[in-house]
Amino acid sequence: MLQPNPFERYQREALRIALSHYVTNGLSAALGLLLIAGSIHLLLGEFAAAAASVGVVVCVPPDQPAPKRGKFWQLLPAFLLGLPLFWAVQVLHAAPILLGLLLVPASFLAFLAGGWGNRGLPISVSVMFAMVFSMAVPDHSNSATNLTTCLYFTLGAVCYLAWATLANALLNARYRVQMLADTLMALATLMRSQAQQFSPDTVDETGRRAPLVGTLLQQQAALADQLQAARNILLESPSTLRRQQLADMLMAVLDMRDHLLVCNLDLDTLKNHPGHEPVLSTLRDILAALADEIDALADALMLGRAPVPFASHRPQLENLQWGHDSTVSARGAAPTPAILAMGMSSRIGLMNDDSLRLVALARAEMAPNVDLVRANWQLFVSPTVWSWEPFYALWRWNAPPLRHAIRAALAMGTAYAISLALPWGSHDYWILLTIVVVLRGSLAHTLERRNSRAIGTLIGCVLAGLLLYAHVPVGVLLLVVTLAQALAHGFAVRKYLVTAIAATVLGLLQVQMLNAGPSPVFDVVERMADTLLGVAIAWAFSYVLPSWERGQIAALVKRTLAAQARHARVALGLWQLQAVDNAPELQWRLARREAFDSLSALVQATQRSLSEPRAVRPPLEPLGRLLALSYQLLAQLTTVKTMLLQQRGRLTPQDVELPLRQAAQAIEAALGSGSLPPQIGTPATPALEWSVLGDPFDGDLSPWLLRRLQLADHIARQLQANAEQVLRELAAP
Repeated sequence: MLQPNPFERYQREALRIALSHYVTNGLSAALGLLLIAGSIHLLLGEFAAAAASVGVVVCVPPDQPAPKRGKFWQLLPAFLLGLPLFWAVQVLHAAPILLGLLLVPASFLAFLAGGWGNRGLPISVSVMFAMVFSMAVPDHSNSATNLTTCLYFTLGAVCYLAWATLANALLNARYRVQMLADTLMALATLMRSQAQQFSPDTVDETGRRAPLVGTLLQQQAALADQLQAARNILLESPSTLRRQQLADMLMAVLDMRDHLLVCNLDLDTLKNHPGHEPVLSTLRDILAALADEIDALADALMLGRAPVPFASHRPQLENLQWGHDSTVSARGAAPTPAILAMGMSSRIGLMNDDSLRLVALARAEMAPNVDLVRANWQLFVSPTVWSWEPFYALWRWNAPPLRHAIRAALAMGTAYAISLALPWGSHDYWILLTIVVVLRGSLAHTLERRNSRAIGTLIGCVLAGLLLYAHVPVGVLLLVVTLAQALAHGFAVRKYLVTAIAATVLGLLQVQMLNAGPSPVFDVVERMADTLLGVAIAWAFSYVLPSWERGQIAALVKRTLAAQARHARVALGLWQLQAVDNAPELQWRLARREAFDSLSALVQATQRSLSEPRAVRPPLEPLGRLLALSYQLLAQLTTVKTMLLQQRGRLTPQDVELPLRQAAQAIEAALGSGSLPPQIGTPATPALEWSVLGDPFDGDLSPWLLRRLQLADHIARQLQANAEQVLRELAAP
């Protein structure tokens, strides 16, 4: 397939960004700000609009694409926690010491919202915004004016809560398409990386792949996160035909992810056999072509067009020449390369079928599996209620959210004390704002934002300075603030440099509308100095009470082993062959999701540790092997599960019952979660011996099943050995 020229590629990427869910969400937030602030400006005046816009800005961070159910409650904590702090800062405006005494404990409580995980971070930012922007409001001499300012703040916040809830409901259909398209593009990216593994030049200088830093692991983790975000929206209330089609397409993506995972099986053996380069080259080209077709499907969905059907690659797969070795192996002997190549071709064929199914569903040429979709939606949508339970476990010294809250409170207190001593202390809030957006729970994320914040502030200061120097009308400033809000919110987790530039323009113009300060030119220099100081303080305090990833790896490793053991138990359950409903399928999907999610968390923690000092890094080499083995075990068990479900008519339960039970017990025992004690190094499944391995496209699949079970048993033992090594090295001083 011809590759697009660079201009076409950049144009395509720009169009994808413009049509993405995060840009849509940013524009929705910005439109809400424009309508609310503009209306209040017309009715109540310039200051009322500026104060109300602060209420809007405080409620914007948690406004992300979400299920319709629970959207209002997702936004409400930002307002409920932000309002009293906004008022308290107003009251203490003229008492710097008392304000500092409020700022430190309030910052601690705000950042403690990290106990809610990813849902809590926007709440922390919102609460801090309420205090920081309240410091930018002009000092009032009487409580009546303070109360009026808080009423304007409340008016803006309440209006935005209603706007965001309504906009999320109206955009729900669009968000479903965009989330699915993003998931398809993430899948296509992973498919291209997997296709590259079929080339002989994908090994490092030691002759082996390095899975720890390899793109496959990172892309698998990214796809797992994207899939959960898509599940939350696509699997909610699949009550219409269109929703069912999109949800069933997501189910197909999950199947393709599984087939793609097992493409690594036996790949090293084939690559070491010189006679199969043409076969691997053809399989690579087919997989890359499928990735292009998935990308084209995603683009069509984003543009609202019916995707163009593509021809099946089955004929090309069936005409492959397997080589001159035998396509049948002797009893108990290792399978020949030709048999392994045929098995790999079969997996890519299944991906080809799933791709055709995706296009057919998108074109409404195939009826969705309504029963499976409806059974899945209640189980796989993340909870939307707020609970105090996550905070019960935070009150221990090594809890990362607790340490980060203390670290952030100390950083805010130090920055506030320094800002009071500066000659331009009238804008002390800018240093604090920089710390809020730069200081993160991990050193890796803090360093990632440090440079972007400094460069983005410089560019944003210049842009805002030019606007202020030109003395543009308030209406123009309001439009610029709206655009800046859209960019700052939309790209916050995608491209922070864009967010830093837009947020700087937003902050400077917001403050200018609240209280016209000194010379705009001096403000630009001042803001840049404040930003550099804030970045330096945030960077320095990222080493105070650090929560090194090393301290979290042990728990993540144990979670991974437990998830692998449960997945093995469910995937190898013989009862699924006699089931008459979707219960076994749902249990397996839940177990599979936890297995992928646990691996995603471990991959991300390992990647973050690369930014930390060498002395505190976890043992990277055994961790890399553990991750690679975990994905291999998932691949083996996924292959077994596929055989049990899709080929149940060609398997005799009496013949596979004992091997399945033995393999499940052996894997659970090896991973330390079964009723049997782990006995690494001792064969646990002596009955597993495959007979003649024939054509995987036809014939008896029992020998293939037995081989996969024995390989899974062997990988589980290796996985446990690597896990024990990781835990030993983590426990060492």
